[in-house]
Amino acid sequence: MTEQVLWYPDPQQCKNSQLSQFTHYINKHRGLSLQTYQQLHHYSTENRASFWRDVLEFCEVIYHQDASQDLMDKGHMIEAQWFTGMTLNFAENLLRKKNDDIAISFTDENNQNNQYKYRQLHCQVSRFQQKLKQCGVQKGDRVVGFMPNIPQTVIAMLAATSLGAVWSSTSPDFGINGVVDRFGQIEPKVMFCANAYYYNGKTHDCLEKVKHISQQIDSIEHIVVVDFAEQSDETLPDNGVYLSDWLADTDDSVAVEFTPVPFDHPLYILYSSGTTGKPKCIVHRTGGVLLQHLKELQIHSNITSGKSLFYFTTCGWMMWNWLVSGLATGATVVLYDGSPFYPDGNRLFDLIDQEKITHFGTSAKWISAVEKAGLKPRESHDLGSLETIFSTGSPLLPENFDFVYRDIKQDVCLSSISGGTDICSCFALGCSDLPVYRGQLQCLGLGLSVKVLDENKNSLIGDPGELACDQAFPAMPVYFWNDPDNSRYKSAYFDKYPDIWCHSDRAEITPQGGMIIYGRSDTTLNPGGVRIGTAEIYRQVDKHPEVLESIVIGQTWGDDTRVILFVVMQDGYQLDDDLIKQIKTTIRQNTTPRHVPAKIIAVSDIPKTISGKMVELAVRDVVHGRQVANTDALANPEALDLYKNLPELQS
Repeated sequence: MTEQVLWYPDPQQCKNSQLSQFTHYINKHRGLSLQTYQQLHHYSTENRASFWRDVLEFCEVIYHQDASQDLMDKGHMIEAQWFTGMTLNFAENLLRKKNDDIAISFTDENNQNNQYKYRQLHCQVSRFQQKLKQCGVQKGDRVVGFMPNIPQTVIAMLAATSLGAVWSSTSPDFGINGVVDRFGQIEPKVMFCANAYYYNGKTHDCLEKVKHISQQIDSIEHIVVVDFAEQSDETLPDNGVYLSDWLADTDDSVAVEFTPVPFDHPLYILYSSGTTGKPKCIVHRTGGVLLQHLKELQIHSNITSGKSLFYFTTCGWMMWNWLVSGLATGATVVLYDGSPFYPDGNRLFDLIDQEKITHFGTSAKWISAVEKAGLKPRESHDLGSLETIFSTGSPLLPENFDFVYRDIKQDVCLSSISGGTDICSCFALGCSDLPVYRGQLQCLGLGLSVKVLDENKNSLIGDPGELACDQAFPAMPVYFWNDPDNSRYKSAYFDKYPDIWCHSDRAEITPQGGMIIYGRSDTTLNPGGVRIGTAEIYRQVDKHPEVLESIVIGQTWGDDTRVILFVVMQDGYQLDDDLIKQIKTTIRQNTTPRHVPAKIIAVSDIPKTISGKMVELAVRDVVHGRQVANTDALANPEALDLYKNLPELQS
């Protein structure tokens, strides 16, 4: 059924798309006659230096000094050097417009609204920059945000990176230790935070946590507090100042200064989940992030000036970094802070109509939750502006595709995308000019030599294997923080194949040129020596409306592994013998007998990271009596207790 086409692009729109214009640009400048996406992808991986130069010039990247060489690729993948000698500034490229078009449109769950025109955004970035200079921030210093997804977070990032400083952020729902474990490693000079934030109808204080954080990170010299939410009895930390007071002596007439930095200069520090120890600090390069995001947003997704880009994300997820790069295309970036289900599941669909969003991004879990809530947005909302729906965070199941086209919108490009924090972008994603096949990501990313490999490094088409990339690309991390010999970097991606990036996803490249993601390969089940992706089981369990959500692990049993399924029931339902039998039958009929769980157990909660991802490995450790290394990475660490010493798992 994954060969079923659910949507075709309009041929006339394809003629005018950014992908079509980009292909024409390459044909003209390179003397080629590329016609299809597959031909373009082949060119992009066989001629990487030329291709990334094409992206740079077509997307009109602003740079100060040109490169002496576009690619030096000798030795290990991580040693490749891109655009040697080039200097540029990330913020300058995001602030290339300076007119009255809307740059940022913000709303929250309480319907607070705020808009910044590009001209106003320049002014605000200048004011923040002036103060950061007074704080002594220079090229290479770290500036961090413990912030909600509000305009001031974007402005602070732009001001920091305009100076060549390095930006890193987390969301305010992180615990104290979770923040210290991240920011403490990179020793920031300035921290931005909010006094409080709103979520699910409640106000959550931040300042008490900020006081403890600042006491444990000696490097923080200045704390700038955004007075975002109404909160009583506020007292600032010793080195804290309200944003309004901090900006009081700035000059609105001063232009933003942009400090040129090398292509490989650190831009962002992102973090691994930290569920197996202290989070790894992944350092991303300025030019690599800029080129990769422009390629994905502008060329793949057809986002340009006049379009409106939204992604439901927090500042602790790489999708925030991806979202704000939309400014480089000249589009309007729509920010939302709060619960996507407050006051009900229509909240984000209301936002689409309110903001005339053209490109709407969310998680696969949210799409599934909307379906389980029985919503039919196609009947209740206009959604006329909507061109593309992005989905990521976990595999988007074929049934989720059906729901989108049946109950949300028929004429929309559903782009399931997959990559991650590791590359701050995508290995496989969507394309406005390609059809959507049921259950498939539309295409492999241009410029990325993505493969699916078997245990012997043979390339597979039409069969599942290990998602890998066998050539260097600009969006690879430049290094890990405090990893001078790159040992942690190599251990993260090159343990399985020493000379090939292994992404730890189990995937399949389809004959149509798309991709199916089956889930993390490091959580792959192995009963009887047969490899099973957990997504294959989730897909079948999701067919039962009685089940709200589920998590599956492998339990060592005797000399084998048995499959254990935990389910959270919808209100009003109980897990009984009849439902257990139904679930097992569904799994057996639609997969294989090996997929059928040996045990199905009801629990009241599933542990997740703060970005909402289920932690199968942590649950597996608890079931086996092993210590979970870093519970501060979890949004609900208390849920792990539900899996300890279960009598059902003793027989």
